[in-house]
Amino acid sequence: MDLRFQQLQQITRRHLLGRAGLGLGAMALGSLAGATETSTAKKYLTGQAKTKSVIYLHMAGSPSQVDLFEHKPALTKFDGQECPKEYLEGKRFAFIKGVPRMLGPLFKYAQHGESGQWLSELLPGLASVIDEVCVMRTIQTDQFNHSPAQLLLHTGTSRLGSPSIGSWVTYGLGSESQDLPGFVVLSSGGKTPSAGKSLWGSGFLPTVYQGVQCRTSGDPVLYLSNPKGMSRALRRRTLDTLRDLNEAQFERLGDDETQTRIAQYELAYRMQAAVPEVMDISREPQHILDLYGARPGFVSESESADDPRPLYSSSDPTFANNCLLARRLVEQGVRFVQLYDWGWDHHGSSPGESCDETLPIKCGQIDRAIAGLITDLKQRGLLDSTLIVWGGEFGRTPMMQNNVRSELKKGFIGRDHHPFAFTMWMAGGGIKGGLAYGQTDDIGYYPAEHPLSVRDLQATILHLLGFDPYRFSFPFQGLDNRLIGPTDEGRILHDILA
Repeated sequence: MDLRFQQLQQITRRHLLGRAGLGLGAMALGSLAGATETSTAKKYLTGQAKTKSVIYLHMAGSPSQVDLFEHKPALTKFDGQECPKEYLEGKRFAFIKGVPRMLGPLFKYAQHGESGQWLSELLPGLASVIDEVCVMRTIQTDQFNHSPAQLLLHTGTSRLGSPSIGSWVTYGLGSESQDLPGFVVLSSGGKTPSAGKSLWGSGFLPTVYQGVQCRTSGDPVLYLSNPKGMSRALRRRTLDTLRDLNEAQFERLGDDETQTRIAQYELAYRMQAAVPEVMDISREPQHILDLYGARPGFVSESESADDPRPLYSSSDPTFANNCLLARRLVEQGVRFVQLYDWGWDHHGSSPGESCDETLPIKCGQIDRAIAGLITDLKQRGLLDSTLIVWGGEFGRTPMMQNNVRSELKKGFIGRDHHPFAFTMWMAGGGIKGGLAYGQTDDIGYYPAEHPLSVRDLQATILHLLGFDPYRFSFPFQGLDNRLIGPTDEGRILHDILA
């Protein structure tokens, strides 16, 4: 068949229109590692960036803000009473049935730091650095199931197919490192979040901007090592041949993804030398390992179990290892590091998922590590240029979950999903430390002041990185798509900025 006829067959009207909108613009995005900033980003930058990189700590399943951050004496007073009907009428819950009983905080609270912020006894490490932290108590979402809520938080839409926030950031800024990807993902807790790997996918952005998932044991990246019998010199010759073939393919068909494939092969080659070094936390001195509670080479049984929750231990250092890796990665120029920790969905319906027993274990896994991360970044002069974000996809109800049992039982006390007001916090990177922003009502059900949306959070993160969140967009299907969605409802939270 004539080659020109083959090309015409492959370019459907939809494909032609799609490429007409992207075309050479996508080619101009640069290599996968990127430069200090991509050429397309310049028109979206304000020149007022307060941070260079982001470490986002997502607690998949959503921690109970009532038991960690919300000191509510009134809720303690109403503990065990039937929930007033005004909190139930017209509401949708994932699992609550009928009229549940109110459930007060399960752990003691105290004030900490010069700021006097209230924190649960489960977070002594965070309490020690609370004056570096801005706690936002009134985040709201319009999703009450895990997958859509996670997608909305991380991609700006509750449906599949949109780029993750890490992909947006690396599309706009690239990576400062030529040998490491701009967007790295680390996970712990034994499972992938409910929304899966779409949470670090590139969506309609070029695939060069998707997150690269790394492992804390074995090869940091799957298939990164050369196969047996292949030397580095042979790998180089192989890649040179592949590059020539791909360039010939691009000359014939003009498919922009071919350029992406070339960049990916080249970055993978450079990563073979750079990644094992940066991922080797055994190079750290013992006092730094102790600061985080990290243990090089540790492999938890829960990471490979069908149900990891019954195997959880508060001394498990997997998350701590990942926090230390996150510091090493941003130190080497990685722009966005995403840590997902699974196991925070504490319904109390089955073993290993309770607020009274499992929540303390999960807090034990993360608390020292997070305090160590903040302390380490600060002592290295990196906290001012690194934004740390912590939170889940929604919160937990001030009522007990009652679909399985209506009476409290040790090891089976749980709370349902609560999208109406939950807690997240940020630190470093242009954030005003020692601030408690927003207040909820007496039982922590609704915001009483300063209600905040997921869009507000996204707009603020982009602003801190130097973007105009209202203009930062990418053309797709005839629209200028944005992380913050099609309207300008997302607000930059100037009150929490240093």
